[in-house]
Amino acid sequence: MLASLDPADLDHGPRTAKSGIGRMCAVSRQVRPVDELIRFVVAPTGEVVPDLKRKLPGRGLWVSASRAAVAEAVRRKAFGRGFKREVRVGPALAEDTERLLAKSAVEALAIAAKAGQVVSGFAKVEEAIGRGRAVALIHAADGAEDGIRKLNARLAASARDTGETAGPSPDVPVITALSSDELDLALGRSNVIHAALLAGPAGGTFLSRSRFLVRYRAAEDSNPGRRRPDRRLPDRRPRYSAD
Repeated sequence: MLASLDPADLDHGPRTAKSGIGRMCAVSRQVRPVDELIRFVVAPTGEVVPDLKRKLPGRGLWVSASRAAVAEAVRRKAFGRGFKREVRVGPALAEDTERLLAKSAVEALAIAAKAGQVVSGFAKVEEAIGRGRAVALIHAADGAEDGIRKLNARLAASARDTGETAGPSPDVPVITALSSDELDLALGRSNVIHAALLAGPAGGTFLSRSRFLVRYRAAEDSNPGRRRPDRRLPDRRPRYSAD
């Protein structure tokens, strides 16, 4: 039987939400670091909304940073019990949260690009790898496999040339969390399939947000009895790699 929630599960506002202490997930009932959770608050309209930056006013309820966990919280009506009041919870809250996470990653990538810390296009990315300037590779999720494979192989060869182990360097992550349309939006050009992140402080924010998005999509449901939702990409034709 699901343990009942009590007011102690709520934080005391955005100031306490930013403290480094762990919080209890309203679904799994496990205490986790705040960086592994998403905070939700009740808007003035009575609607439950995600507070990704942990800045929104009001007491917050925490759920594991997993699409499946958020969907389970909706199914179990955990928000109404947790907030001890009548609240409105959209049936697509898990999907809406994912879109906000993707938007946050796109915004961070746009800031990195404006700071001159991103190059795009197959040739420019290949050059950045060859010169050891790439701190991360970015491929469109709907990009053609051939171009992705070639650039990943180039990264692996570069790692071997510098004496690292075979395969892509663990210090140069490969990000495939965003679609070509999202990369277009972030970089202000059309048909972006491949990009490379260069060294700089703005890039760190993008990496952090993109990893959080990946974790949200891939994390297993904390309830082993529930199936994970289908995370296959929509059936779209791959974009050409020659961007």
